[in-house]
Amino acid sequence: MCGIAGIYNLESQPVSSLTQNLNVMNYLLRHRGPDGNAIWSNPLGTLGMVHRRLSIIDLSPAGAQPMTDHSGNWIVFNGEIYNYIELRQELGPQNFTTASDTEVIMAAYRRWGTDCVNHLRGMFAFAIWSKADQTLFCARDRFGIKPFYYTIQNDIFYFASEPKALLPFVDRIETDLDGFKDYLTFQFCMAGKTLFKGIRELLPAHHLLIKNGNIQIQQYWEVFFEPDYDHTPQYFEEKLRALLVDSVQFHLRSDVPVGAYVSGGLDSSAVASIASDQQDAGAMMGFTGKFSRYGDEFDESRFARTLAEQKGFQLCEQDITAQDFIENIRKVIYHMDYPAAGPGSFPQYMVSRLAARHRKVLLGGQGGDEIFGGYARYLIAYFEQCIKGAIEGTMHSGNFVVTYESIIPNLVALRNYKPLLQEFWREGLFESMDRRYFRLVNRAPSLDAEINWSALEPYSAREVFRQIFNGENVRKESYFDLMTHFDFKTLLPALLQVEDRMSMAHGLEARVPLLDHPIVELAATIPADIKFKNGKMKHILGEVVKPFLPDTILNRQDKMGFPTPLSEWLAGEARDFVHDIFLSQKALNRDLVNNRQVLRGMEGEPRYGRKIWGLLCIEIWQQEFHDREPEYKRLLEFVPA
Repeated sequence: MCGIAGIYNLESQPVSSLTQNLNVMNYLLRHRGPDGNAIWSNPLGTLGMVHRRLSIIDLSPAGAQPMTDHSGNWIVFNGEIYNYIELRQELGPQNFTTASDTEVIMAAYRRWGTDCVNHLRGMFAFAIWSKADQTLFCARDRFGIKPFYYTIQNDIFYFASEPKALLPFVDRIETDLDGFKDYLTFQFCMAGKTLFKGIRELLPAHHLLIKNGNIQIQQYWEVFFEPDYDHTPQYFEEKLRALLVDSVQFHLRSDVPVGAYVSGGLDSSAVASIASDQQDAGAMMGFTGKFSRYGDEFDESRFARTLAEQKGFQLCEQDITAQDFIENIRKVIYHMDYPAAGPGSFPQYMVSRLAARHRKVLLGGQGGDEIFGGYARYLIAYFEQCIKGAIEGTMHSGNFVVTYESIIPNLVALRNYKPLLQEFWREGLFESMDRRYFRLVNRAPSLDAEINWSALEPYSAREVFRQIFNGENVRKESYFDLMTHFDFKTLLPALLQVEDRMSMAHGLEARVPLLDHPIVELAATIPADIKFKNGKMKHILGEVVKPFLPDTILNRQDKMGFPTPLSEWLAGEARDFVHDIFLSQKALNRDLVNNRQVLRGMEGEPRYGRKIWGLLCIEIWQQEFHDREPEYKRLLEFVPA
């Protein structure tokens, strides 16, 4: 786990001030690798690469990067290849001089070329320079666990683990208007866009090849939702359980101790429980956060403690306050690079800070909701379809994975989602599936006078949504698969951006065992009526992890996903702080957001609402990056020691 960056002249000409520019990138990524750093450039000065090191596998100096295989290939790599031991055997152990997974990637590239990515099991973003072919090959893992951003300025290709390392090189720090409209709609960007104009991300499961100045981007992996109706629920449960245990075992490979995020929910608890079983007694440490001042609705630590007591591991708890928010929210947005997803990034930052004092590697449960269907909106959408089917007399025709009779007992899970239900059913009842799901995920209706919408035309976030929702890799008869597929393709990468940045802000590696491609590929073949039996969210995952968890966690129906008491803070301790942010002179003169209008509506923010959160993040983001543009440009002349 590290930070990488690089500069390559597409015209094969020397890059002016190459060493200085590499040092700038190195400086801006310093938090990602506290254990070492280095830069390398080729003799012609047309290419240079940067690496910040967080030592996890092969702690010796031999594992340092940029690394060469002494045959003209150089690599910078961020991530972990969990099957590196098996690949080493397949590629010939006598051919290796280090114990690192980095060297295994280079050997795989020599053997299989660009197809090497299909042999890798893990999380990765890397760039390989081949002197013989005069090519730069860059790749990102299947799910986007590890980041890769790039920009092209005056025929020079810049790449980095974080956009902030690219900002000194863009002509101007400006907002990408299409990405901004995506954010207002979903609180994340789609299709490779970022909130920075001119900076894009390499999409998950894609690789990029530069040869003779030409850039080719290709997708190398896809998940196909093709239900397997030939096997029983027991077959899928047994196979999934074996894959889950196997994945956790692989994710425990490390030369440093491993801990776990433990939120008290099904996903993180299952991962932590299995990991505890596979380690020596007392080796596991768990980490959780809570807002104890605001009652059980904002404090799920009791569930985490129940698991820790059952498994016999130490649990470290972070009690988070409004003062923590005031002191750290700017740091959160800085490390995020640009806003994405909901308020969960803030408590995750705080828990990661605590965990970094004790561990360098943590396992988490990210991915379970998108793979197995853990969001309440799936239940809302299906409930509407059941009502429609009951009215039309088609409920038992075979087109529904659940009936309205069976779904009713599980509707208690929607107890805290009444505002969402009211908005969802306000208009457009019984429209087509894509229109209905768009209404569920669309956050723009709550925004009106706060936004200069005329500046964001004619781009349609809804049209991009429709293309992704109706992807060719999903069979159209399964509403459940269509919904989870969209979130898997869009929301999950945004949540992984949070996972990466909030951990790496503290030099901490976050691993996500549920996002192992054999698990995801199997889940895509499980029929929806098994995954979503009787409308119970994550039904099959609950069945699979029964042997590992206490009943109090298995039977929960109140999991909220790390809720943050933002509305309470806005009305109390953080009110003046937030008002001051929106009332600065620059904040009152933004082109895209009317912050006076934002303040007028702040008092009416509903509990668990995300409108003010989204707009607050945008304003802090502009202050941290747009307003500080001169500071980023000055780095090109002087890099602090």
